[in-house]
Amino acid sequence: MPRADKLRYRAGPVPFRIVLVEPEIPPNTGAIARTCVATDTPLHLVGPLGFDISDHAVRRAGLDYWPKLDLHRHDDFDAFRQAFPDARPVLFTANASRSYLDADLAPGDALVFGRESVGLPKELVARFDAVAIPTAGHVRSLNLSNAVAIALYEGLRRSGALSDTYVEPP
Repeated sequence: MPRADKLRYRAGPVPFRIVLVEPEIPPNTGAIARTCVATDTPLHLVGPLGFDISDHAVRRAGLDYWPKLDLHRHDDFDAFRQAFPDARPVLFTANASRSYLDADLAPGDALVFGRESVGLPKELVARFDAVAIPTAGHVRSLNLSNAVAIALYEGLRRSGALSDTYVEPP
């Protein structure tokens, strides 16, 4: 099958940061990492992880894009804030009453997501702006990887980062 042309955009300075607080499921983090590589977005992993991201584990999982990932590790959320004080946290939780469509997403923001099983700690949500991605209510929440992709691409769209596109020939 011949390779088709691919639509690309010219990534500029880091418009957003993805922050995962204590992620538990390796395939979700792997899919999020792939989205981050595709968009030149740094990925920040905060707190203990529910899986191994050693070189051996990543190679075994076949994550060939992992070396291209701008990956940062932080012991806790306060350590992330200390390392990146200008990154305004926008927390995504199924328990917020305001839609992400009404959020003021802006370049430099940190889009923060919690554990797959329980989400973000309530005390963290109380400290910062929190938004939700609306659903019809037939599920508890969206898959973490899907939620990150929705939020990140909406932020990129709003910031104008996607407006400079071109077609890359095969």
